[in-house]
Amino acid sequence: MKTAVSIPDKLFSVADQYAKKHGFSRSRLYAKALATFLEQHPADYITDQLNKVYPDDSSELDQGLVNMQMNAMEKEKW
Repeated sequence: MKTAVSIPDKLFSVADQYAKKHGFSRSRLYAKALATFLEQHPADYITDQLNKVYPDDSSELDQGLVNMQMNAMEKEKW
């Protein structure tokens, strides 16, 4: 798919030189960079989606449930 994006001139020049030096197209460089970024940031997307679904819900644990769970667990000797 073709698309147009705006990036700073200096970044464009550095990316262009890098792609030429390594023998591949700018498109391949940009696709690889975007894929790498998305692989490294998947949790952001999931967290954002959950925050949209539950905007007003707290992530705090209910202390009463925590106490019941702790009391239900077997006590182990170390």
